[in-house]
Amino acid sequence: MAFDTARAAAAVGELLRAFGADAASPELAETPQRVADFWAERLSGYGQDPSQELQPLPGVLAPCPVILDRVPFVSTCEHHLAPFEGFATIGYLPGEGGTVGLSKLVRVVQGYANRLQVQERLTHQIAQALETHLRPAAWGVKLVAVHTCMSHRGPKTPQVPVTTQVLGGQWLTQPPASFQA
Repeated sequence: MAFDTARAAAAVGELLRAFGADAASPELAETPQRVADFWAERLSGYGQDPSQELQPLPGVLAPCPVILDRVPFVSTCEHHLAPFEGFATIGYLPGEGGTVGLSKLVRVVQGYANRLQVQERLTHQIAQALETHLRPAAWGVKLVAVHTCMSHRGPKTPQVPVTTQVLGGQWLTQPPASFQA
């Protein structure tokens, strides 16, 4: 997906001027383009289908749970355009769909995180990708994140982590330790 960074940069310049900043000053002259480039990177998840990363490895079926713990991620709150960041635990018990490379799970987390999000939807999107493309016997996604929209405005509660979790298959009744409270 191509982003119109020139249009975005013009909008950032207008935003700076709306708040009384001199967007043409030497200190801010390149800021609009830098901000536009930053947002193009932050929102790069719109230009991809992260679930397409989940292509099974031929001939590989792990007979045990595959769990990645503390996968770092950064996303952007769609309500305030403020970052939230934390760690994902993502795992599955291979089933019909086979096994995927470990880096593919990280790419799924990053791909969905690089969009305007709410944490609850992000958790469900990752879990849905696992369920749909891997058809595992069990799966789980847990996100623990700190939201700057809570720590820098409104209630101003710094470092309060928010936890969201989705479990499916056999893990609904018997989750592994990584997915227990």
